[in-house]
Amino acid sequence: MANNAGEMTSKFGKILVDSEVVATYAGSVAVECFGIVGMAAVNMKDGIVKLLKRDYLQHGIDVVFNNNKIVLNFHVIVSYGVSINTVADNLINTVKYQVEEFTGMEIEKINIFVEGVRVID
Repeated sequence: MANNAGEMTSKFGKILVDSEVVATYAGSVAVECFGIVGMAAVNMKDGIVKLLKRDYLQHGIDVVFNNNKIVLNFHVIVSYGVSINTVADNLINTVKYQVEEFTGMEIEKINIFVEGVRVID
């Protein structure tokens, strides 16, 4: 279970955290961040980007465990007219804090791939 689960040890035994649990939690935190419209799914065959519904947020996030540190890759759609740098900084800081608190594991790296821009009414 090298890359799909993080592992912690307590005095009672092992605690395994599945990557999908981390992805779902990180996605729910991310969509609450300023300037983030949602997670994106990219069809590699034809290059079409689609906005994921709230129930499928984890599909826009790749989670890798590297020596029990978490690497997150976000594929996002941002709001039109916002500073991508500001949105990215806010996303990184918010997700890093919340995921570390939730899992008890350290975030090693967060990569953000802006896959699209949407006008929000």
